[in-house]
Amino acid sequence: MIEYVKCKKIVGGIGAGRIVYTKYPLNFLSSVDTHTGVVSDPSHDLIGISLKNSILIFPYAIGSSVGAYSIFALKSNGVAPSGIICTIKVDITTASGCAIAGIPLAQTIKGDQLQGLSDNFEAILDANNGSLKINKV
Repeated sequence: MIEYVKCKKIVGGIGAGRIVYTKYPLNFLSSVDTHTGVVSDPSHDLIGISLKNSILIFPYAIGSSVGAYSIFALKSNGVAPSGIICTIKVDITTASGCAIAGIPLAQTIKGDQLQGLSDNFEAILDANNGSLKINKV
């Protein structure tokens, strides 16, 4: 099964990896270990999941704007997502973090079409052309 989803480019680039999907916002500053890329917040549904080389699909970031530097730290430590998609809104933390880290970022045109995706799916985010290609593994 291959599906294409239209997206709006925020930060250009192309990234590929397994899908890490959550319907909950994420706080990059306090919920993600910037040395390992693993979600460390015990109250988040992604607890224990690595963001390394993934396509992270989530609604938006919450918390301090310093979270942008956490995204940059993930990239600097080699444990960042390959691409990020926001399903509800692109917040300043995610946008600026992706911009300084060079991580492709897009927003879905219709966010609910990505519900239910899991790590059984791989994807290629082509933010330059506004598309997400999803393939079931």
